[in-house]
Amino acid sequence: MKRPRLENNTMIPIRGPIPNGAAVPRPLVALLDGRDCSVEMPILKDVATVAFCDAQSTNEIHEKVLTEAVGALMWYTITLNKEDLEKFKNLRVIVRIGSGVDNIDIKAAGEMGIAVCNVPGFCVEEVADSTICLILNLYRRTYWLANAAKDGRKIHGPEALKEAATGTARIRGDTLGIIGLGRIGTAVAVRAKVFGFNVIFYDPYLPDGVDRSLGITRVYSLQDILFQSDCISLHCSLNEHNHKLINDFTIKQMRPGAFLINTARGMLVDEAALAAALNDGRIRAAALDVQESEPYNPATSVLKDCPNLIITPHSAFYSDQAVFEMREMAAGEIRRAIIGHIPESMRSCVNKEYLLMRSVNGSGPSFPYGYDILEILLSHTAFLIMLTLCSIPNILMAQANTSQIQSALTTFT
Repeated sequence: MKRPRLENNTMIPIRGPIPNGAAVPRPLVALLDGRDCSVEMPILKDVATVAFCDAQSTNEIHEKVLTEAVGALMWYTITLNKEDLEKFKNLRVIVRIGSGVDNIDIKAAGEMGIAVCNVPGFCVEEVADSTICLILNLYRRTYWLANAAKDGRKIHGPEALKEAATGTARIRGDTLGIIGLGRIGTAVAVRAKVFGFNVIFYDPYLPDGVDRSLGITRVYSLQDILFQSDCISLHCSLNEHNHKLINDFTIKQMRPGAFLINTARGMLVDEAALAAALNDGRIRAAALDVQESEPYNPATSVLKDCPNLIITPHSAFYSDQAVFEMREMAAGEIRRAIIGHIPESMRSCVNKEYLLMRSVNGSGPSFPYGYDILEILLSHTAFLIMLTLCSIPNILMAQANTSQIQSALTTFT
């Protein structure tokens, strides 16, 4: 039976280990969509040459980087699909400065022998705090009241306040539904309980028992969490299964007058459906730190005239401390790729399965010390054959000695 091969596999050249050492020039590492390399430079300067591109697409990346770069650092403002990845001739590792990798075609990268890594676990506190901040703004209408006061509106007395603060709600006793209970979702749940929320969550990928350890309630379908929640907060990664998870159909399953917060990924929400729901009041208010198209352009967005909407510019993750830590970790991952082996030396390679599949099919990236997995198997087989051949004389001698002993015993008796 012929071994299955990955599509177009034979057309892709093998990308070996990253050459390094005194005898070879330092490999090139590029920051694709930024200019500041002050954090990365001290970590990489003894093993790599570091450059920046400040590009918004691969069309803006310098030809030298496309031809020579073995490592790439990137934020979230540039996208690398299959066609973009094919422009890089020598790339071996991409490190996303952040946790989400939906702006990289990780399968295509793996099939080309390019490892993709991220920096998970950082900015958790920042995103969780920002989420709670947005929830409080929606419930207490702080954002709108502050703008009204700043604009000079005369809000004095209960009647004027009632008009300005319409929609303000009490938090205690309301149900917060968290979709996606990863690190950030968990941090939001812990914080929300302090404010008096009943917290429920939906995450089909988690094992049983998480709810009991956190003192929250688990539901087992998207429909249930939408129906039971007064406020929905999205904390799931973006994939082919949840694209526009919040749409016209799922909005109709939400409680009338519910709140919606999205600090995860913009494409989780169908903005046209959200605009309609805000305009007719089915959703009381919404806060989006991420949008379908970024940066947010109010001139072209379907959300531009929507009432009761807070838009922030994909900033929930940011603090000086968090960004510094992320950049340190990303540079460290690039360093491990250069001085170690890919993917074994990587701490957070997200497409290892595709790299291994490509190796098994005979044209993949190098394994330890530059060997292809087929070479390793052949060398092991050769060793076993040699060991067997070397053992044959000893086996024959042992058999001969046994025969002599048996003959002597027969003579003696």
